[in-house]
Amino acid sequence: MAGLNKKGRELLTRSLSGALIVIAILGGVSYGGWLWGVMVTLVGIISLDEFYQLAAKRLKISKGIGLIFGAVILMAVGLGHAESHVVLVSLALAFIAVLSIEMLRRQYSRVSTAIENGAGTLAGLVFVVLPWSFSVVLRGGPYGKILLLSVFLCTWACDVSAYVVGTLWGRHKLCDNISPNKTWEGFCSGVAGSFLMASAIAYVRSFPPFPLLIVGLICGIAGQMGDLCESILKREASVKDTGKILPGHGGMLDRFDSVLISLTLVYFVFEVAWR
Repeated sequence: MAGLNKKGRELLTRSLSGALIVIAILGGVSYGGWLWGVMVTLVGIISLDEFYQLAAKRLKISKGIGLIFGAVILMAVGLGHAESHVVLVSLALAFIAVLSIEMLRRQYSRVSTAIENGAGTLAGLVFVVLPWSFSVVLRGGPYGKILLLSVFLCTWACDVSAYVVGTLWGRHKLCDNISPNKTWEGFCSGVAGSFLMASAIAYVRSFPPFPLLIVGLICGIAGQMGDLCESILKREASVKDTGKILPGHGGMLDRFDSVLISLTLVYFVFEVAWR
C-alpha cells in the first residue's frame, strides 16, 4: 500500500508539473515577442548547463565559455538580431576562447585537452542552443505561431502515443542497447499520434494541411530520435536524469530532448528549403 501511494504521488507530481510546462510553453508561443525570447533563453541556458554536466563526466569542458556564448546567441536572436553571421561568429569565438584557455594550460602545466574541450563545448551549443534559437526565428515568421505550436503539440502527442502503446502492446525492441523500454510498436504509434495531431490542428485552425502534415511527420520521427540521442548521452555518462529542476520529469534537457532535432528540421524545411 505504501508503495502504491508513493507511485500515486509520483504520478500526481509528474502530471501537475507536466501540465504547468504545457501551459507555459503554449502561452509563450502564443504571446511570442519578448516573452518567448526570455523563455527560450532560460530553457536553453539551463539545458546547456545540464548538457555540460553530462559531458563533464567524460570530458574536460570549459562550461563557463559555453554558457556565455550560448547566452549571447539566444539573447541576440531573442532581441531580433537573428542574422546568421551573429551565430556563426559566436561559435567561432567560443572555439577560439577554448583553444586560448588550453594554450595557457599547456604552457603552464604541460597538460591540455584542446580537442575534446573544443568539441564538447561546441557540441552543447550546436545540440542545445541552436535549435532553441531556431524556435525564435520560426516564431517571427508569417506562419510561425501555428508552426511552432504544431511542433510542440505533435511532439507531445507522439510522446503520449508511443508511451501508451509501447507500454501496453510493445513487443519488438527498438534500440534495446540505448533505451530498453522503447519498442517498434511504440515508435510507429508515436509517428501516427504526431501525424493525427497535425491533421487535427489543420482542421481546427482551417489551415492548409500539407505544411502541418510535414511538421507532424518530422516530429513523429525526429522527436523520438531526439529522445534516443539524449538517452545515449546519459548512458555514456551513467546518469538517470540530466537534472532535478522539473519535479517528476528530471532536468530541462530530459523534458525537451524530443523537440531539439524537430525544431532544427522544421526550421530547415520552412526557413531554408521552402524559401
